[in-house]
Amino acid sequence: MTKVRTQDLLDRFNLEIVAGEDGVHREITTSDISRPGMEMAGYFKYYPAERLQLLGKTELSFFNELSDSEKADRVEKLCTDITPGIVITRGMEVPVMLIEAANEAGVPIMRSPNKTTRVISRLTNYLETKFAPFTAIHGVLVDVYGVGVMITGQSGVGKSETALELVKRGHRLVADDSVEIRQEDYDKLIGSSPPLIEHLLEIRGLGIINVMTLFGAGAVRSYKKISMIINLELWDQQKQYDRLGLEEETMRIMDVEVPKATVPVRPGRNLAVIIEVAAMNFRLKQMGINAAEEFSDRLTNMIDQSGRGNHEKGGFTE
Repeated sequence: MTKVRTQDLLDRFNLEIVAGEDGVHREITTSDISRPGMEMAGYFKYYPAERLQLLGKTELSFFNELSDSEKADRVEKLCTDITPGIVITRGMEVPVMLIEAANEAGVPIMRSPNKTTRVISRLTNYLETKFAPFTAIHGVLVDVYGVGVMITGQSGVGKSETALELVKRGHRLVADDSVEIRQEDYDKLIGSSPPLIEHLLEIRGLGIINVMTLFGAGAVRSYKKISMIINLELWDQQKQYDRLGLEEETMRIMDVEVPKATVPVRPGRNLAVIIEVAAMNFRLKQMGINAAEEFSDRLTNMIDQSGRGNHEKGGFTE
């Protein structure tokens, strides 16, 4: 699991360290951020001390109206051994009592000049990305017409060669051989390449090629949302393949069901063109246009009309 420390926030968001420098290496264990409003009022029964604490204008204004004894009680309870840090927004002045308590407990106090909602949004997005569920799948990820297509299949079936043809046709490579996948939100998978093989493509007989060097920076991208999966398999004469596209097959990756299509491979089939069409057809389905369903409805209507015509003809003869 990815480790995030308070120092990472200081480096990434250019926050100012005000107090508690000894605790900048404390580990952050959750993406949740707490605004201790109830705690400022003295209610610490459910205080989430393990979360990053954020004090905005409301919390500090309330704190400044407390008596000295109440202030001392609040700051002592806020700064615990497991609190990874306290963020002050809007560039506001940090109360002296809070600085003293933070220095004593080793809790870093960081200050940002930005508004509270903006700070919460950026910190939450960063932490959720870091703590997102993660896995890796053998395959190739390509951006085809804006659709993230992951190509899977047995080793040697032609995944990398198909990706090379797609890149030549103007599409962009994300990852070859191994696709690192993290789940963002509940229905979004983001695929990227391991740093060691980023921008590289392995072609049997040629070896390793650098796609960015050969085709330019426009031929690669660092990450892409996975929208559909194309599984390549050698043509099996005994197997019945979907010819209409009415069957909606999916593949489960972590908690997300991703649309999947199986494409048989045999000499003479242009896989790159098939994948391009699959990506365009996926976009049409997203816009509510489904060619297979339209054909099925058209066929059903024709059968119904034919049946009614035969029935009427039989009745007239009688």
